[in-house]
Amino acid sequence: MSEQTAMPVRAVVAGHGQFAVGIISAVEQITGRGAVFVPVSNAGLCLDDIQGAIARALDDTGAQVIFTDLPAGSCTMAVRRLVRERPGTVLVTGINLSLLLDFAMQDLPTDGDAQTALHMAVQTAVERGRASLAVYGLEVRT
Repeated sequence: MSEQTAMPVRAVVAGHGQFAVGIISAVEQITGRGAVFVPVSNAGLCLDDIQGAIARALDDTGAQVIFTDLPAGSCTMAVRRLVRERPGTVLVTGINLSLLLDFAMQDLPTDGDAQTALHMAVQTAVERGRASLAVYGLEVRT
């Protein structure tokens, strides 16, 4: 059995169109750990349907972390409703590839406080995602 198939799903990635499938594909290509994520698309779905699709993904996988593309997008709005119903569920929005790569590459301990380890992994990944933003060649005239 390969490492990829042995790793449990850690998070749901939800976004517009094929965003989730695409960014998970990039994680898989770079790390071989794309299987730690499950994609959900909002394509053709209303807010209630998106919420239902994400809830099913959480129930099917046991994941407690959801990554979304836009802070005010429909996936984020659906997850914000879910978080109120499911204490302990974590939403991270405005994600980028650096953030997901960091999250996928962290080895979480199997003993001890799993939720604390997961929350620390999320925080570390968010910091990596923020740090990856850069601008080159921008001239600001005052």
